Amino acid sequence: MLIADDHPLVRDGLAGILRLQKDIKVVAEAINGEEACQLYDQLSPDILMLDLRMPKMDGLQVITDLMSSHVPKPRIIVLTTYESEEDIRQALSAGAKGYLVKGASRQEIREAVRRVAAGESLLATEVASKLAESMAHPALSERELQVLQYMANGRINKEIGQILHISESTVKTHVRSILTKLEAMGRTEAIAVATRRGLIRGSLD
Repeated sequence: MLIADDHPLVRDGLAGILRLQKDIKVVAEAINGEEACQLYDQLSPDILMLDLRMPKMDGLQVITDLMSSHVPKPRIIVLTTYESEEDIRQALSAGAKGYLVKGASRQEIREAVRRVAAGESLLATEVASKLAESMAHPALSERELQVLQYMANGRINKEIGQILHISESTVKTHVRSILTKLEAMGRTEAIAVATRRGLIRGSLD
């Protein structure tokens, strides 16, 4: 298997946990997303375990890239500190077969590797709960997510329309839809809900 994480202590810890097992062999470690793709291409490991936030290419980009360019499809486990609804949804939609949060026990990590290697899927209990909660929420469209992001950055409707090259009335329509889907009374509450669910990223400005 291949481990990809930009923190040396995490890589060393995972490698130590897994190398103690006779049926698991760690063939390489990557320090960023770009190296993870390169090593996967070179070594074709049975399992890739990776973090979501890494330099050069983040985990989601790695999953998307490898899933689109390899047959058979890679078996990927996400091991991360990020467990928002949107992180989970995006990783699983992209093709990840396992999702664990850092702090998982040694036994949970080993079980995840073995089960995903056997063709199963595995989600930590708290991850499965958040995924179920996420499925109950109406999904925002790509355009609505863009408008939401600019709202969070403090942009008014007119500015958002200019940036996205759409009319101010169209922006207002998107804002109304966002408030409805997030069950929010206003922009401030919508941004708070979106932040909690992981729908808002870094600044687009």
